Amino acid sequence: MEKMIFVNLPVRDLAAATLFYEALGGTRNPNFSDEQTSCMIFSGAIGVMLLTHARYATFTSRPIGDARTESQTLIALSVEARDEVDQTVEKAARAGGKADPNPMQDHGFMYSRSVEDPDGYVWEILWMDQAAAAGGPPGE
Repeated sequence: MEKMIFVNLPVRDLAAATLFYEALGGTRNPNFSDEQTSCMIFSGAIGVMLLTHARYATFTSRPIGDARTESQTLIALSVEARDEVDQTVEKAARAGGKADPNPMQDHGFMYSRSVEDPDGYVWEILWMDQAAAAGGPPGE
């Protein structure tokens, strides 16, 4: 069985977060979604669980941090073509995100931009030329 990754994120406004993650390329799975949760599927191996603060608090006793003021994680999501990086960031920004909270990166064989969701979580959208990347970073 292929290993799967589920990123669990506490969100302030479930409807707004769901709209943003649909624009980012996710599909809401109704079988694992309810009034407090949206399960967003990005591939057969990647899911993002959007949880209201009340639902998230049932999984941990730790306080919920504010991703808008503190860096917690950078999550990267790959796309198949270089121009898809720009298209995805722009679409997500139109759906309530903030384009380019971090500097754009262009290394020739790899290109990425970032987009911040309504709760402050930063996603890097990246394209990598797999043939060029197979040789490792330039200079090695």
